[in-house]
Amino acid sequence: MARLNDEVGALLREYADLILLNGGNAFRARSYEKAARSVGGYPGDLAHLDEAGLREIPGVGDSTADKISEYLATGRIEALEALRAKIPPGVREITNIPGVGPKTAVLLYRKLGIKSVDELREAADAGKLKGLPGLGAKTVENIRQGIDQLSQTSGRTLLNTALDLAEDLVAELAGVPGCKKCDYAGSLRRMRETVGDIDILATATDSAPLMAALLARPEVAQVIGSGTTKTSIRTDKGLQVDLRVVPPADWGAALIYFTGSRAHNIKLRGRAVKEGLKLSEYGLFDVESGKKLASRTEKEVYKALDLPWIPPTLREDRGEIEAAATGDLPDLVQLKDLRGDLHTHTNLTDGLAPLEQMLETAANLGYAYYAVTDHAPDLVMQRMTDEKMLTQRTQARDLDRTYNGMRILHGTELNIDAKGDVDWPAEFLAGFDLCVASIHSSFGLDRAAQTKRLIRACENPYVNIIGHPTTRLLDRRQPIDVDLDAVFEVAARTGTAMEINASPQRLDLNDEQVMAAKRHGVKFAINSDAHSTLALGNQRFGIATAQRGWLTKDDVINTWSLTRLRGFLRKAAAGGSRVHDRAPG
Repeated sequence: MARLNDEVGALLREYADLILLNGGNAFRARSYEKAARSVGGYPGDLAHLDEAGLREIPGVGDSTADKISEYLATGRIEALEALRAKIPPGVREITNIPGVGPKTAVLLYRKLGIKSVDELREAADAGKLKGLPGLGAKTVENIRQGIDQLSQTSGRTLLNTALDLAEDLVAELAGVPGCKKCDYAGSLRRMRETVGDIDILATATDSAPLMAALLARPEVAQVIGSGTTKTSIRTDKGLQVDLRVVPPADWGAALIYFTGSRAHNIKLRGRAVKEGLKLSEYGLFDVESGKKLASRTEKEVYKALDLPWIPPTLREDRGEIEAAATGDLPDLVQLKDLRGDLHTHTNLTDGLAPLEQMLETAANLGYAYYAVTDHAPDLVMQRMTDEKMLTQRTQARDLDRTYNGMRILHGTELNIDAKGDVDWPAEFLAGFDLCVASIHSSFGLDRAAQTKRLIRACENPYVNIIGHPTTRLLDRRQPIDVDLDAVFEVAARTGTAMEINASPQRLDLNDEQVMAAKRHGVKFAINSDAHSTLALGNQRFGIATAQRGWLTKDDVINTWSLTRLRGFLRKAAAGGSRVHDRAPG
């Protein structure tokens, strides 16, 4: 089930959106947005807090605490219901289109009566948007593209949301009497960035108790179908869950069948056919005799096909079966390999927790080093100054080694402007242990301009990592239009790492881009971009993306020893252009 904190955070975020949609004060809306992030990132359970405890959450004032308390007591927020009544639900859905904000959504509603995404598409196709204030030809085309993107992701769920539910389901079903094994399968086990549904596989001799346990779950909104081998439900959030129960002896074959992509499974079956065998969810059989050769475990089935076990994150038919056959599967990077996090934020800018809390949480994760990288001054809303940053540097130096001996790196997240320049002059940048540089504005520049600005940032001798390189947000913003191959070529030459941003809303670079960058010789940093202590745990999603991109430990700079990492970060001393350090970690 969804965390109560996430549920309340979503309501506060909706309240902020509705304030803007109703023409309310933008500052007030931003305060609720900040409160929503704070509540979602708060590590404790809201249900255990009284009003005084709620007010101790950063960004939660008296009015917000009252609303949260009202929801906890009654299951509703009257002020939210009142705002909902003033604007059709579809108008808020229009703001989910990348690039369409509340101001535009209200304009479309009041001028043209558009109150759904479908109505907006029809109006755009009919040319009815022309002439509206602020809606030029370029903006209208962006709206069209945004609608297309929304349609592509419609009905799909972010990886973290699906995984939270799947892990909760597996934990409960595994405890049902008679259940021998239980796990999630499908695209979720392959750790794709979004999933269309959740596949749960279990083994038992009697499936009835398992089916009953699923049907009794509180989030079940619709029973699509239920039988002895399969039950399908739809949750109150619209996510379909399919539970399949197989005999214990068929576990391995079924898990392979329901995990691999269609293309992977077809190629695997083709390999079996060439050997006079038949592979299905029931096992691997000799065609001539009908004898079952393997089915109990995945390793047993792969071995019978003369293959090693293939990690689920690779099962996409991108050459993994051929690599397995020749013994060339990569030794994939693992979560335990990470020695540190190189992109994090505190409440000095837009984070929720002070540096000490972030450090304590990071140390408990077993990190050997940790970088704090608060925003630089060109992101004006964060109100960064030279003095604030230098004070934090002193604090970081004072706290170095005080959390289980963890080393603290003082860094910053710079802003790449439209021309590719970054905040602060060279002499100030020279004082940082590392610099992450990211695009936070001018998302609509053309391909040539976006490519040029990223290349210029890579060539900056003080930029060590390009943060979230395409700037995409999976649920609300398209990636910028950029020639990534050209950027990767320069990044490899200059010794600039590309980030795999582990935020489940970003996962940027994505897996295919990671594969392309690796072919150019690029190194990577898997970073949480955490703005709260809770978000430091998002690294699992970055690792999954890295695995899907075939990365090994040597490809990822924050799996290296601190000595080797510091050597990589001495980019400026090498003139911003050098061959990668190849020393062992």
